[in-house]
Amino acid sequence: MDVLEAGVGYSLTRIRNELDAVIDELVHRDPLALARTADLISAAPRVFVFGAGRSGLALRMTAMRLMHLGLDAHVVGEVTAPAIGKNDLLLVASGSGTTGGIVRAASTAIDAGARVAAITTAPHSPLAGLAAATIIVPAADKLDRSGTASAQYAGSLFEQTVMILGDALFHALWQRSGQTADELWPRHANIE
Repeated sequence: MDVLEAGVGYSLTRIRNELDAVIDELVHRDPLALARTADLISAAPRVFVFGAGRSGLALRMTAMRLMHLGLDAHVVGEVTAPAIGKNDLLLVASGSGTTGGIVRAASTAIDAGARVAAITTAPHSPLAGLAAATIIVPAADKLDRSGTASAQYAGSLFEQTVMILGDALFHALWQRSGQTADELWPRHANIE
């Protein structure tokens, strides 16, 4: 095995271990935040997702799965996204909880009568203060270069967790719905 192969294997193991630790912390520290977020998603007439950079990409994956579930899901900024309104949900992710566009979007959503569910590392951030449900991820934000919360670059652990949380929320809602995989499949894209 050459150095690159050993390095990639080591990196995979390290990333898996960091994700395992974050997931354990999320499940045991505040399971009610996870349940509240799932409840907000299932109760909303429409779900909008919004995040910047890699967090935004992870939330786009979540929107796709929510659509497969039969929910009316939209990605903020897409040209077909309608105006958010009363009782809708804005699901956002920002490691720092201070990303200007995301905090403004949360404020606008609340002004329109919608609710906000946030995923962040910062429990006392402006974003967390606006949210009806907040999932606090014990990971480094993108500006933390200390290596204490994660050995990975920038906010990688946070962004990976956002993706996994999206899949976990979808899976829990899918199980709750009682729908079969065959019932979801016709909603999958057929023009690709």
